[in-house]
Amino acid sequence: MSDRPLLLEIITVLEEQGLDQDEYQLQRMIDAEALERLVDSTGPQTDTDLEIRYSVGEFCVVVTPSDEVTVKVS
Repeated sequence: MSDRPLLLEIITVLEEQGLDQDEYQLQRMIDAEALERLVDSTGPQTDTDLEIRYSVGEFCVVVTPSDEVTVKVS
């Protein structure tokens, strides 16, 4: 992951896909602190293939410990 907080990474990626912050309430969808702790606990030094997926509107957000946050249109 980057040096920025995971929540900012997710928001940036969603905005790059054209989703305005006024169109969703991310804090109501996920617990960003818990998500970040989970991702950090299974960093690239472990053999765990963690992949967390959830939807924000028409987008599927994918978070993994070794890669950047990605967003796919569902």
